[in-house]
Amino acid sequence: MHEIILHHYPFSTFSEKVRVALGRKGLAWRSVEIAGLPPRPLLTPLTGGYRRAPVLQIGADIYCDTHCILPALEALQPQPSLYPPGSEGVAEGLGFAWERQLWIPSIGVLVHYIGEHIPPEFLKDRKEGYLYVDISKEAMAPQFAQHVQALRAQVAWLAQALAARPFLFGDEASAADLACWQTLYLLRKNCPPEVDALLGLEPLRPWYERIAAFGHGQPTPMSAEEAFAVARAAVPRPVDAGAGSGEDGWVPGARVVVTPDDNARVPVEGRLVAIDATRVTLHRHDPEAGDLHLHFPRLGFELRAA
Repeated sequence: MHEIILHHYPFSTFSEKVRVALGRKGLAWRSVEIAGLPPRPLLTPLTGGYRRAPVLQIGADIYCDTHCILPALEALQPQPSLYPPGSEGVAEGLGFAWERQLWIPSIGVLVHYIGEHIPPEFLKDRKEGYLYVDISKEAMAPQFAQHVQALRAQVAWLAQALAARPFLFGDEASAADLACWQTLYLLRKNCPPEVDALLGLEPLRPWYERIAAFGHGQPTPMSAEEAFAVARAAVPRPVDAGAGSGEDGWVPGARVVVTPDDNARVPVEGRLVAIDATRVTLHRHDPEAGDLHLHFPRLGFELRAA
């Protein structure tokens, strides 16, 4: 069994979501810290150009997007589960909807407080190659009130849902809890304490602290060179080709392109290996890294013929 390798950077909130999932499961993992901005010369060959963080690597299998990474961790170690019985579809859909709805509003509140400290090169990258939105403090200021309203409305239903239970689905934390938590982590970690009152976060404090207490598992550092060597020496795991999803008609072996449908829309091309209703797997051959399987969720990604 290959080691769990996470390519991530410290201030990435989606990376924190996975770090906490690793903590919830008490897993040992190797930590490869990457730059917050490209270039990432030893990661890009592994991902085929996909540029979002985090990325999970297990041997020559590369998992992209947290909605693919968390199910991969669940398959590796089912207990404690991130999907309490009966919650699987709701946890996935709820987490996805929360993240999509609140990503820009949370950035709007963040830059209101700390925008002057964000480096110009980071703002340029997010505008031109990632979010396609100007997230400078000046550009986002006119929408500040709307961003606060959006966050307060979502926080209100979350507080109602958690009023009589430790986590969204009862006594056990779920992937949906982690999705909601990571947004609030971004704000509470980087903004002054007054953000709690601004957004009505006080009722969520016990829930927030329960999730923070999961920690990050047992990480040990690993260099990008070491991770690349692991991929080069490994062989992708066999996977069930699947029967396609509904009327999709995708045929394993076809050349296809997978692209995020919201931000960082960098297309990744490869040969279709497996597909079902929730995941698509591509084979890529890199001259240096060798044969790789890249795994993407169907949710939030566009699949088309190459």
